[in-house]
Amino acid sequence: MILIDLPTWPGHGKLWSHLVSDVSYEELHAFALLLGAPEKAFERDHYDIPAKWYEDAVRLGARPVGSKELVARLTAAGLRRRKVTRAA
Repeated sequence: MILIDLPTWPGHGKLWSHLVSDVSYEELHAFALLLGAPEKAFERDHYDIPAKWYEDAVRLGARPVGSKELVARLTAAGLRRRKVTRAA
């Protein structure tokens, strides 16, 4: 299932949502292509989606969820890829 959280994440003067799949990256990439999201919007395990695309994503079938549920579902599916931090 494709999931999207509310556009509450600030960056570059805009608000952003996270778009994920709790099934596979293939499902996520196919949905992102349908939505028109560029490949560069993909980061590790999600797409960053600008607020102006939120309603389009929902109309295309993305299920709105809270951020905590989004991360929990992504993690439970084994698709969570955490940012790697390097020790100094």
